[in-house]
Amino acid sequence: MIQKTINSFRYALRGLKTTWSEEHNFRTEVFATVLVVISIFYFDFTFVEAAILVLAVTLVLCAEIINTVVEDLCNKVEPSHDPIIAKIKDTSGAFVLVAVIGAVVAGVFVLLNHF
Repeated sequence: MIQKTINSFRYALRGLKTTWSEEHNFRTEVFATVLVVISIFYFDFTFVEAAILVLAVTLVLCAEIINTVVEDLCNKVEPSHDPIIAKIKDTSGAFVLVAVIGAVVAGVFVLLNHF
């Protein structure tokens, strides 16, 4: 039971490492996450403000991971161009875009509260 749990973490960390090494956007979003965490301490955000920002950046990172999964799966299922696969990949990318927009809006709201 414990070994199964350890293996689950090992596989998840391997997936995270793969996403980091293969996805430029993910690395950019992790860099933005680091800036957000630094800002939390620099601006002395409240617990609620910090929680909102952490949830926002976590959503973006999760969305990027899901987008990577969808794109890789689509490429495996249909390596040549297909309009339905293109629609699926575009929609998955839109998921990331909406998450990023939401995170930016949340960040602006929190920052405006301090100025």
